[in-house]
Amino acid sequence: MSNTHPLPLTAVIREVGLRDGLQSIAKILPTEHKKEWIRDAFAAGQREIEVGSFVPARLLPQLADTADLLAFAKTLPGLFVSVLVPNMKGAERAIAEGADLMIVPLSASHEHSLANLRKTPDEVISEVARIVAARDAARSSALVEGGVGTAFGCTIQGEVKESEVLRCLQGLLDAGVDRVSMADTVGYADPAAVSRLFEKALKIAGDKFWCGHFHDTRGLALANCYAALEVGVKRFDASLAGIGGCPHAPGASGNASTEDLAFMLASMGVDTGIDVTKLLTLRAKVANWLKGEPTHGAMWRAGLPKNFISGQRSVNPQDVSA
Repeated sequence: MSNTHPLPLTAVIREVGLRDGLQSIAKILPTEHKKEWIRDAFAAGQREIEVGSFVPARLLPQLADTADLLAFAKTLPGLFVSVLVPNMKGAERAIAEGADLMIVPLSASHEHSLANLRKTPDEVISEVARIVAARDAARSSALVEGGVGTAFGCTIQGEVKESEVLRCLQGLLDAGVDRVSMADTVGYADPAAVSRLFEKALKIAGDKFWCGHFHDTRGLALANCYAALEVGVKRFDASLAGIGGCPHAPGASGNASTEDLAFMLASMGVDTGIDVTKLLTLRAKVANWLKGEPTHGAMWRAGLPKNFISGQRSVNPQDVSA
């Protein structure tokens, strides 16, 4: 069993519902609703939000307003705004629009990589090196994060070897990324597997290891977050109301639900700077906007326990290194 560390005093929850969540939902949310979501999440204490992805609108019309959302989010003081960029074209737009962070996805599964990006993992790593060079040439301050997906298995390929996951992680670091993260894209992970793999990843990446991303496909997202927290990870992706999924994982639910994760961390004395009551109010609003679409999570049903006291200290996301 892996050695665990004392739980950190602080952690960051990066909201990814506006990208990973909405891209998996048929309904197209109006831009004004999305801006209200960003504004209310900020008011609830969230300081990292992934607002969308620079992909062709014909492929993902749900995310066609990413540039507008990025511009709006940048008006909120202290909000660290990220976008997903699948290729150089997307990165060029993110640089031009002033994103704080560009997330480039890489699937450790060869088959998933071809299905999702039409590139092999090594071709993605080469593209990442070009994106880093373009960022530097533009003298942009945007950070580049390489995210290793299907880290625990794949619905197309099946097994994804740990050695291949770590090779991809090292490849991204060699390509010059500022940060790396790791994702259980299709919900195959369990807490013991997370402990083993993330401990090895942290030894390779050190403080460049940025984030854990867990889908709740089989009900283990929060348990997996806890396992990652125990080995030293302090930042997690989550999606309000647990919305989302994966086009190559039929039946998959979305990410860990933001409100459930915020409650769990606060209950354990880990400060995220988030007001869970305000987050639950926002969750009800978003669920109403998305009527007819599947939502997930438990907190909205039961509410906060009477003995729960939410800490209100503010967390600066840049002060929380993994």
